[in-house]
Amino acid sequence: MRVLPKAEREAMFAVYAFCRAVDDIADDLEGTRDERRAGLAKWRADIDSLYAGGPPGQAKLVASAVQGFGLAREDFHDVIDGMAMDVESVIRAPDAATLDLYCDRVASAVGRLSVRIFGMSGAPAIDLAYHLGRALQLTNILRDIDEDAEIGRLYLPRETLVAHGIAGDAPVAVAAHPALDGVARDVAALAHEHYAAANAVMASRPAGYLFAPRLMSAVYATTLKRMERTGWHLPRSRTKLGKRGLLWIVLKVWLTK
Repeated sequence: MRVLPKAEREAMFAVYAFCRAVDDIADDLEGTRDERRAGLAKWRADIDSLYAGGPPGQAKLVASAVQGFGLAREDFHDVIDGMAMDVESVIRAPDAATLDLYCDRVASAVGRLSVRIFGMSGAPAIDLAYHLGRALQLTNILRDIDEDAEIGRLYLPRETLVAHGIAGDAPVAVAAHPALDGVARDVAALAHEHYAAANAVMASRPAGYLFAPRLMSAVYATTLKRMERTGWHLPRSRTKLGKRGLLWIVLKVWLTK
């Protein structure tokens, strides 16, 4: 986000601070389900008050971004709805449609807020948010399989697990299953389809600040390719690019912008 002009950069920081705030509520496993529901409900009410011209409460955090870039209230609601999915039930091996809805709410909705800040509009903006959001979220899911299993979550699609002969949805057991590598590779293939679609949108040179989403696409796609090279067989370690790897990607994206 630091590559953006000041106003756009500050708006993106505000949006991501909002996302972090509601994500922290959803992930606060020490809080009761009712407490987490109430925390998300308060954010929803404050967002509504902001758009109605009332006291914004916590939503003051994004007030300047909303005013400056015409961000849609529905997209903030969608993010909150995505976090609520983690609060209402422990997600374990959702069907493909539920997983796609989850990705839309927690990632593509953030993309819909972001593309407005990037100065994009119309079909290219919506398409980029749709595809890049899903690509990034699927990459996160594949990177965080073990961390999610430790807290009882499993975001891999049920249909793909069944196709590879994995029965049940016990996260730790699935994470240790010898067929997991095949499941992960199928999910990775879907993520690559979304990266390709997002990159095609950006290659068409729509109006807007494209360096930031191009950089996000390159960093996450490189992370995914590294995971594919090492595979998902046990023992696993979390894939990290490191500062040198990140700087190399920044340079490559900058030279081809």
